[in-house]
Amino acid sequence: MSGRPNIVLVHGAWADGSCWSAVVERLQAEGYTVTAPQFPETSLAADVARLRQVLARQDGPTVVAGHSYGGQIVTALGTDAPNVVGLVYIAAFGLDEGESIGKLLAQGPPGPALAHLQVDEQGFAWLPEDDFVNHFAADVDPTKARVMYAVQQPLSWSAVEEVMGVPAWRTLPSWFLVADGDQAIPPEAQRQFAARMNATTVEVATNHVAMVSHPDDVLRFILTAVEALRTTA
Repeated sequence: MSGRPNIVLVHGAWADGSCWSAVVERLQAEGYTVTAPQFPETSLAADVARLRQVLARQDGPTVVAGHSYGGQIVTALGTDAPNVVGLVYIAAFGLDEGESIGKLLAQGPPGPALAHLQVDEQGFAWLPEDDFVNHFAADVDPTKARVMYAVQQPLSWSAVEEVMGVPAWRTLPSWFLVADGDQAIPPEAQRQFAARMNATTVEVATNHVAMVSHPDDVLRFILTAVEALRTTA
């Protein structure tokens, strides 16, 4: 890969594409073509279909970065990931074949960010304000965190029971940023995800939404992946 790849950024649950805004701005300043689309979060299949739609629009090699549940979307691309040359996980789920988020969460008590999920009559899970501001986005300025809470996009809770097929990281090089203060996905689980996918790994002293609270760290990590891909192609 000789030129600059495209960058596609995949948001997770209780967020939208705007959570990547600070990283998008920095990547654009570096000359990259960046897309941070909105995902419906009505089902894993619908989210993967949206990602494939976006990938089909990319002109050339593409690096995909996923945060939180966005890692589930990225992983579910499987062996058919058009234009994708590398995967970057930011405090994300990186499941293996036969696993589900639900089974993982059932292994222990939920972290503080997910302790009081509110599932509505349509089966969508929402985070209450206190848990969102003080645990999900714990190291974000509270005023900004409350805005993020107000625009949160709920996740269809049935998506957490969907079982992973062959993961995309089996065939694509991967990078993993572990958020060592994460109160949503346990840091130890993130370390295990990274280790079994043989990902290039870095740990950052941050909470769950690292791309909001530590955009420069996230930017550097994505560019580390890009540079590695450029030199090994």
